Amino acid sequence: MHITAPLSLTFSVLLLVLTVGCGTHATARNDAALWDAVRSGTAFAMMRHALAPGTGDPQTVVIGDCTTQRNLSDSGRKQARQIGERFRANGISAARVLTSAWCRCTETAELLRLGSVTQLDALNSFFTSRDREPVQTAALTDWITRDKPHRRRGNPLVQVTHQVNITALTGVFPRSGEIVVARFDDHGGLHILGRLFPARAG
Repeated sequence: MHITAPLSLTFSVLLLVLTVGCGTHATARNDAALWDAVRSGTAFAMMRHALAPGTGDPQTVVIGDCTTQRNLSDSGRKQARQIGERFRANGISAARVLTSAWCRCTETAELLRLGSVTQLDALNSFFTSRDREPVQTAALTDWITRDKPHRRRGNPLVQVTHQVNITALTGVFPRSGEIVVARFDDHGGLHILGRLFPARAG
């Protein structure tokens, strides 16, 4: 028996295919623009560390002692490597990489393989000490603003930090491995250019 789909159904399916296809191309174009902004130094990349099961850290956390902290899982390490490959695929093989002193951030930063990694106190987590949020966010804002002339010379800046730090500065609640691309204008205003979402790592 030959069954013919109603014309309206056929049109709906075609429209869905076209919509999905257009959306995919639009996302690719937007991502390319974001990578270009980071590569050229027009903007900076602020990345949440890769997958690390759990939330926060124990009250007994000791900086430099990874056994007292929440750390990357094997999937998180794979994700960090994949993100590094994504940087290179988009023309960024070397960058100035700053990181929180927390082990899951330093390991993420190192696995990106974009160059030497430097710790910056303003990127440290204040998850258990929310009173530090205003001071650290102001310090980070000042650092990024003063660093702007270096980025204008095409010297990409990548910062690996925590959800609370990114949210405090940008208002974005990033997933693990997500990159927020942003810039400060000449008047100190912050502009979020977009978000680069990580691929699944399993």
